[in-house]
Amino acid sequence: MVDYELLPNLSENLLGTLNNNNEYHDIIIEVGNDPNVKTFRAHMIILNCRSPYLQRILSTNKKSDDGALVHIKLTDISPDNFDIILKYIYGGRLSLKEYDTSVIIKILVVASKLGLKELTPYLESFLIENKGNWMEQNFNIIYQTSFDDDSFSQLQKYCNDLISKDPSKIFNSPNFSTIPEKLLVSLIQNKNAQMRVVQIWEHVIKWGLAQNPELPSNTKEFTKDQFIALENTLKNIIPLIKFREMNSKEFSKKVKPFRKILSEDSFDDLLDYFLDSDNEKSEPSTSKEISETNIDSKIITLQQAELISKWIDKSDESTTSYKFKLLYRGSHETIDGFDAFKEFHEKCDNKSRTVTIIKVKNGNEIFGGYNPIEWKSNGYGITKDSFIFCFKNNNNIQSHVVDEKNAVYNSYYVGPSFGNCDLYLYHSIEGGLGFSCKKSSYEKQIRETEELCFVEEFEVFQIMLNLPILS
Repeated sequence: MVDYELLPNLSENLLGTLNNNNEYHDIIIEVGNDPNVKTFRAHMIILNCRSPYLQRILSTNKKSDDGALVHIKLTDISPDNFDIILKYIYGGRLSLKEYDTSVIIKILVVASKLGLKELTPYLESFLIENKGNWMEQNFNIIYQTSFDDDSFSQLQKYCNDLISKDPSKIFNSPNFSTIPEKLLVSLIQNKNAQMRVVQIWEHVIKWGLAQNPELPSNTKEFTKDQFIALENTLKNIIPLIKFREMNSKEFSKKVKPFRKILSEDSFDDLLDYFLDSDNEKSEPSTSKEISETNIDSKIITLQQAELISKWIDKSDESTTSYKFKLLYRGSHETIDGFDAFKEFHEKCDNKSRTVTIIKVKNGNEIFGGYNPIEWKSNGYGITKDSFIFCFKNNNNIQSHVVDEKNAVYNSYYVGPSFGNCDLYLYHSIEGGLGFSCKKSSYEKQIRETEELCFVEEFEVFQIMLNLPILS
């Protein structure tokens, strides 16, 4: 018999003692604040063994000689979250798939407070491995949560890595305006932002206005006091902006309307600089970088797009700037039925030099492939320059085609597919947008398993030369 085979029975029995309202309970826990208060009955011996925090509280709340139940209060925990944690304390099980990400974060905070040291890193790992998109979209919540508690080392590392490696994701997140000033400073000082100074300035102004919702949207309507309010909000941010890296048109259009939040001397110096013909700048070149306007992806980062560009150029130092033109975006919610890929073929057939990006459901893996030739609705496509790839936890895998005659698979009934099932996108008979990888026509297996998984969404981009705009 395996040592752990009987543990489920033990877990069920302990949960049974929690749920049965009998005389063996010896403590009442009052959780929450008015009007959301709930009482729980439990057993001191179990709480004492499982939670160092509760152990300290119970050490000063001994049983009385008259047999009355011990009564403690936990006012800074919500009843709903405590109910989840209490069941874990008794049963040792927690099904995270049942809960929204925001609830899991609250559970994490409660677990840390109660000193459940084995649960805290488990929850952190689950969030990082399975909820990456949500955390990027709600980075302000993750950032504040992780640095409010020194025990959240994994989440702190996740935040620092994202700030360091891909700050543009935070700049462009829907909740950017709610990030703390300290984080905004870190983003501006980061050299990997891959954003022009004027774009950073626009985000700074957006953030400053969000902190002062009473301000008009048009600066022409600002009063003197309202300019002062915005200046005070941005007083620690403005000195970090490298205004001289803008061109004169950007300065005139984007900075001049806010000149009253700059010191008079600073604005005059900048004005002299941009009026000096020797310092006149043309539009900043986008060579060797991909600006945020050059890819409209919900799945990959700018750095990942740049890496794909290097792979296309077959060089570690790509000197070509590409524009990723979105041709098609589909998801498990929009693709179904006999003609599931009709729209894909309408928009992408006869288009060459395309990159397909695939995000799987309930995972942090991103897959894709580059097709230098045209998509069709039947037959195999022949090329020696196609490749497929996988991004997972900063581990990038690129796999080149080895069977050129079967490089690309075309069918009206499937989505963009490569090789003989090396990367195969189709509508599964089990229902949903299916995806599988099986090494055949390409040099490497890009997924650890050949089993079917389901797709959250996928995108198809056409790769075009990105010519710089001349002023």
